[in-house]
Amino acid sequence: MLIAILGVIVLIAGIALKNSPEPGGHYAGTVRIVGVVIVVLGLLISSVKIIDAGQVGVQVLFGKVQDEVLESGLHIINPVVEVTTFDVRTQNYTMSAKDNEGQVQGDDAIRVLSSDGLEVTIDLSILYKINPAKAPFILQNIGENYQNNIVRPVTRTAIRDNAVNYQAVDLYSTKREEFQYKINKTISDNFAKNGLEVQQILVRNITLPESVRASIESKIQAEQDAQKMQFVLQKERQEADRKRVEAQGIADYQKIISQGLTEQQLQYQSILAQKEIALSPNTKIIIMGGTGKGNPIMLSDK
Repeated sequence: MLIAILGVIVLIAGIALKNSPEPGGHYAGTVRIVGVVIVVLGLLISSVKIIDAGQVGVQVLFGKVQDEVLESGLHIINPVVEVTTFDVRTQNYTMSAKDNEGQVQGDDAIRVLSSDGLEVTIDLSILYKINPAKAPFILQNIGENYQNNIVRPVTRTAIRDNAVNYQAVDLYSTKREEFQYKINKTISDNFAKNGLEVQQILVRNITLPESVRASIESKIQAEQDAQKMQFVLQKERQEADRKRVEAQGIADYQKIISQGLTEQQLQYQSILAQKEIALSPNTKIIIMGGTGKGNPIMLSDK
């Protein structure tokens, strides 16, 4: 539109030159023609609008926001219409205690009071996007700075309002998922009223006071030690049971052997053993008998 305005200025200058004395009046016609060409060119350029991928355009005619949304692509529009573009892709807003992690420089973590009166620090990231159909509503009622006007205050308020219902230890451990679900619902409902859609809420870190954190760590260590002792005791019981079964087996074996052997069986086994020794090629001396009836017999291969 700026080019068309420049053309109008040139056209007016040409008209003014027409009534001026020579030699300025000689060029009046040429200046007017140039002015008309510039005006036409400016209007043509202003009538063509390209919306980039991942964006939508909202038209404003003399301060009135139009309901029609321009999707990505090439559009022919009224040359006097102003177009404001909005990014409709997923956006991230992070509030963190660490520098340079979020949109706000420095410590931007959310500090809340739990139901037991302790201060808890929460780092959080929210993924969201603009509802394309609601872009005109956002421009008219919220403005282009919707992050500071809606995303930031709504998120921080929702976290504080829900955190007061939980004890600090519960937020840190057992009820963290429940807390995240509740703030997700609260923020999603509020965002939807303002043309925004929540994609995901990530509770990145919950920091407790040092004294509470030390107490929790001590409790966890005690539980781990108790579990370790239970494992050791169970292992010792299993070893004792194994030895008991082994001893019982040996005792049963000895009982069976003592009840089943006779004097004749022992003599027979002795003869077999002596026979194997006698047949061995090694040097040997064999003493047979020595108890009971008869004299012992000594054999030797020497």
